[in-house]
Amino acid sequence: MTTPSSSSSRHDSRPAEASSVTAVVNGYVVPVIGPPIEGGTVLISGGVITAVGSDVVAPDGATVIDATGKWVLPGFVEAHGHVGIHEEANGVAGNDTNEMTNPNTAGVRALDAIDIDDEGFRDALSGGITSIVVKPGSGNVIGGQTVAIKTWGGRTIDEQLISDSVSVKSALGENPKRVYGEKKQTPSTRLGVAFVLREAFIAAQDYREAREYAKRENKPFARDLAKETLVRVLEGELAWDQHTHRHDDIATAIRLADEFGYRLVINHGTDGHKLADLLAERDIPVIFGPMITSRSKVELRDRDIANLAALARAGVRVAITTDAPVVPIEFLVHQATFAVKEGLPHDTALEALTANPASFLRLDDRIGSLTVGLDADVVVWSGDPLDTGSRAERVFIEGVEVYRWSDGRGRVVERSERFASGSAAE
Repeated sequence: MTTPSSSSSRHDSRPAEASSVTAVVNGYVVPVIGPPIEGGTVLISGGVITAVGSDVVAPDGATVIDATGKWVLPGFVEAHGHVGIHEEANGVAGNDTNEMTNPNTAGVRALDAIDIDDEGFRDALSGGITSIVVKPGSGNVIGGQTVAIKTWGGRTIDEQLISDSVSVKSALGENPKRVYGEKKQTPSTRLGVAFVLREAFIAAQDYREAREYAKRENKPFARDLAKETLVRVLEGELAWDQHTHRHDDIATAIRLADEFGYRLVINHGTDGHKLADLLAERDIPVIFGPMITSRSKVELRDRDIANLAALARAGVRVAITTDAPVVPIEFLVHQATFAVKEGLPHDTALEALTANPASFLRLDDRIGSLTVGLDADVVVWSGDPLDTGSRAERVFIEGVEVYRWSDGRGRVVERSERFASGSAAE
């Protein structure tokens, strides 16, 4: 498991009130990892889940939430989004998604550009999403480092941090060849994109050897942030999040991963059904989507929601993405519903929103299921989340209620309110 950095401590910023016991009782509890529990209880204390089951008794003095007739699930995980770095309604001033001044910007970090007051985070709560992996965009061959954060709760982004050691975003296909082709520089073709990647990783290998030699010989060594990051990829600490739609680009992604031995996660993969058996055989996961968009470019020509079901049938582990704000982030669950309509099993759809993305990106020691010891990111739904008539009624992040639907409207607990009193939504 990835060890969260010191700034991701679960207790750094939690109000004292969050340490009291909360019991969500009498619900249809879906742990995701493990069978559903009729009339189940989820016990929360100190910001983590302390008990899950049908025979769990709420202790005296606990805050009791009656979930009779409702579904109780872990918070959803958006595994590939740009919320906070591609702000909604702020135009160019709020778009820090791509540092398109160099094909290789491995040294930049999404963490340094996130505005936690982006409206997308409030939208996420209304869709039951409690965690998001924010990624640089796909304009560069190597876009930079991603970050996993909670969707609400901190005064600064650092107080919402799950892990800053997750993955590096990279892009194959149309985007980088268009961006740099228009600038009349490499890469302007798919040949050039693969060339940039190979050169970068060979340079990182050489850098690692030189760094180790300098260490052994006790000699000074000039650090390079981009190469430092790629060494972490080579050593398996960071996953390689590969933006790729077309099947031939997916084949190139696999070829490059074989050459350099890194941990590959396909992002988008809308054409991946054509190589589903190969992806399953190699256990290469796919973060699929976005689904409810037009076929706006050539590499989306064969995009179809049913392709996700085909991947899952072949045994590929899948997650679902909105690529927010490409698709509004609160529609993550609706994409899962559409996928079920096109053949994705119901249980697999719920896994694709929770446990699977947490596992792909090695965050499952914190999030992704209702499991004792994990963060108390719990959502009470009015019914089956995959029923379009259901809605997220109450959302808890690390045991603190951050959103409640009541009287025909949703209410987000604002940060100033939370830190002033630590109280739940009134």
